[in-house]
This record gives sequence, C-alpha cells and structure tokens, in this order.
Amino acid sequence: MDLAPYLLLAGLEGLVEASVLMLSALGLSLVFGVMRVVNVAHGEFYMLGAVGGWAIASLVPDHPALGFALALLIAPALVGALAIAADRGILRRIGYDPEATIVATIGLSYIVQQVVLMTFGPDARAVEPPFYLNIRFPWFGYSGYKLFIVAVAAVLVGALWVGLRRSRLGLMMRATQFDRETAQNFGIPVGRVYSGVFAMGAMLAAVAGVLIVPANQAHYLMGHDPLLMSFVVVIVGGLGSIPGTIAAAVLIGLSDGLMSVFFSPTLAKIVSTLLVALVLVFRPQGLFGKAETRA
Repeated sequence: MDLAPYLLLAGLEGLVEASVLMLSALGLSLVFGVMRVVNVAHGEFYMLGAVGGWAIASLVPDHPALGFALALLIAPALVGALAIAADRGILRRIGYDPEATIVATIGLSYIVQQVVLMTFGPDARAVEPPFYLNIRFPWFGYSGYKLFIVAVAAVLVGALWVGLRRSRLGLMMRATQFDRETAQNFGIPVGRVYSGVFAMGAMLAAVAGVLIVPANQAHYLMGHDPLLMSFVVVIVGGLGSIPGTIAAAVLIGLSDGLMSVFFSPTLAKIVSTLLVALVLVFRPQGLFGKAETRA
C-alpha cells in the first residue's frame, strides 16, 4: 500500500488543526504569561467568535466572501469588547487572585453558554465558505479554504510576534509580566495593559472560531475541546512561553492529524493526554519553560 497520499492528507489536516489550535492556545498563554490568570472561559470566547461569525455572515447571505470578511473583523472585536468588560467588571474587582479567577471564569463560561443557548439555540449552524477552490495534489484534491486558514494563522502569529518584540505595547506587556509593581512605579498603566492582554487573548480565540466555522459548524458547546486542547498545548510548551506554545501547537496538531487519519480522533486525544502526563513527570516547566530556581 502506498502511504504517501495518506501521509500528505494527514499532514495537511494536521497543519489546519495546528493553525487553529495555535491561535486559541496563544490567547490562553498570553493571558497567563502576563496576568497569571487561568481563563477557564477561553473556550467560550472561541465559541462566541464562531457563533458571532455565523450571525454576521447570515446578514449578507448573497455575498459569502463579504459576509465572511465582515465576520472576521467584527466578531473578534465584539468578543474583545466583552473581554474588556469582564476584566474590569470581574477580574479587577477580585484583584486577579489565582483561585478566585478560576471560579469567576468558570461562572462566566456557564453564563455565556446559557445566553448563547437562549438566543442562538441548540442546533449547529453552518457558514458558507468565502470561496470554493480545489487544490490539486498528485493523489487527491484538497480544500483551498483550509490552506487559507493556515496562511491567515501564520500571518497573525507573525504579526503578534513582531508586535510583542518591537512595539511599545509589547514592551509594556513584557515589563508587566516581569514585575508588575516595578512596571507600575515606572508609570506603566498596568490596569490598561491587563485589559488589553485579556482582550487580545479573547480576540485570538474568536478569530480561530470564525476561521473554523466554514469547515465545521457553530454550536453553543463547541468551546469545550478547544479549551482542553489549548491547555494541553500551553502545558506542553511551557506556561507563558510564546515560542513553546507555537511549537507545541504544531507538534500536537500534526500528531492529531496523523492519528486521526490512520487510527481515530479518540486515540489522538488519548495520545495528547499522555503527552501532557509525560511532560509533567519529566519536565514540569514544559518543553520551553524555565525551571524555577530556589535560593
């Protein structure tokens, strides 16, 4: 049996999954790295991006490309605004206490789910792709839109990397991450930085949700798996490590693609869970994380 077409298909599917997972996990890693907040509602921001994308795209049904473009711009912006409101109305009021933020974001996730269930309904909804393009490979044709997802994710991750390293906002975020009190003493508006970081993390998850809707369907419970896999990626890559998150997303996405094509998606999730267990046993700080030094 010729394995080449199966390996190519598995690699392509793995790249698509890795791209979506990378965006979602980067948002989670960014929030934890700067704010030291474990956002359990992160999967609901992903779901809101997908549901919002469907709602916006349905307003212009005769022009799928225009509807999708509007969804890709408006839905993440609305989710980012909701994240800012959640930060100022909930997280800031509890002082970003680690235990309290976990409980608060769990409550936020249930509230978001129930609101979407009451307004959107329990049925899954599909969004028409912005374009139909079949990329021919030697053995089969492949969706051009899925490769578009990979390209958009690569551009966004590259822009995020440059922004964190070269922009003034990125400098303030890194300073706040390193020492919150010192940054505040030097005049950095830590409260605004936290709101901006929380919104940025939510918007990255929402973009991932909008991108995946034409390939899957929007549903009010669709945030569970992305949240779990994002935690897997962040743990494997190293808590708060952007390079580690990117590398772990690619590794896990490609392994899931291979496992799903040759075996089953269930086995792929089992392998990911075992990978987390091995990392926690042999390298608790993650593949790219730095071990804490004791005086």
